[in-house]
Amino acid sequence: MSGVKLSKAIKKYGDVQVIHGVDLDIEDGEFCVFVGPSGCGKSTLLRMIAGLEETSGGKIEIGARDVTSMDPAKRGVAMVFQTYALYPHMTVAENMGFGLKMNGHPKSEIQAKVQEASRILKLDEYLKRKPKALSGGQRQRVAIGRAIVRGPEVFLFDEPLSNLDAELRVDMRVEIARLHKEIGVTTIYVTHDQVEAMTLADKIVVLRAGRIEQVGPPMELYANPANKFVAGFIGSPSMNFMEAQVKDGAVVVPALANARIEADVALPGNGAKVLVGVRPQHFDLKPGQSGATIDLSEQLGNVAYDYIVCPSGERIIVETKGEDALPSGTPVDLTVQPDKAFFFDADTEQRLK
Repeated sequence: MSGVKLSKAIKKYGDVQVIHGVDLDIEDGEFCVFVGPSGCGKSTLLRMIAGLEETSGGKIEIGARDVTSMDPAKRGVAMVFQTYALYPHMTVAENMGFGLKMNGHPKSEIQAKVQEASRILKLDEYLKRKPKALSGGQRQRVAIGRAIVRGPEVFLFDEPLSNLDAELRVDMRVEIARLHKEIGVTTIYVTHDQVEAMTLADKIVVLRAGRIEQVGPPMELYANPANKFVAGFIGSPSMNFMEAQVKDGAVVVPALANARIEADVALPGNGAKVLVGVRPQHFDLKPGQSGATIDLSEQLGNVAYDYIVCPSGERIIVETKGEDALPSGTPVDLTVQPDKAFFFDADTEQRLK
């Protein structure tokens, strides 16, 4: 096994730069997730590590080896793609062992490695089937098995669950977590789904426009986001952001009927504009006459999500217990749990601390 290190990694397509000097250390055996919106550069960065995209500048190391200009086949990585890319005329066993066969490995070695991968992925009963006889989740497990038999130093996953339905995504997420626990190989996983990132990762790398916004364990990013972008991206439903103003050492929030929040952070001067961030579960809501109204209430059983129109015209989402949910059209009062509020500079969007 090996760790991965990126030093000032750059990617350009002609005059257009899409990866901007990324520095990143991924420890040996770590499960690292690249997450961010479409077009942020996460798949490009993964493909640079795999050698499928040429690195325009900087350095990429796997273990103690500089692989920046190395052929993909010599990097010691195995990649699982969004599409399964299985050979339809081959059985599961043949698909899993095909790469080893092409590289001239003995039949006995191929069979042993396929059997071990099959055991890990619980594919024994499917080894003689062809891909058309498998479900989407089973096909993805075969694609993962094909990567396992290569015995890589690093696993690379490029949005492997995006083609599966919701229930299968949950099942495969559990499978991948279990796989990493059993094998322990350094894993880099790309997704746009922050739920996958939160549940799988030892370390999350949040990317935006080819730059790293923040790196850290999932709960560290959730509890201590560096800026508005990270705060809004990590957590589901997303954090609410409300415009506010500093007055006499406190923060006044028009969306909450000009409620004052005592902020335990270094605030800018009197009259400065700030943004207040509050997660949906950190509001207290009750019927009232503050000017806020429930526009829509989503009942999900144990919880409900209320979409609130505030007196300022801003819209926020509030999470309540399902049994306490109020009907749409109810006028309400909203208060914030002060110790759960986040404060951001209105111009730079950096968190105030």
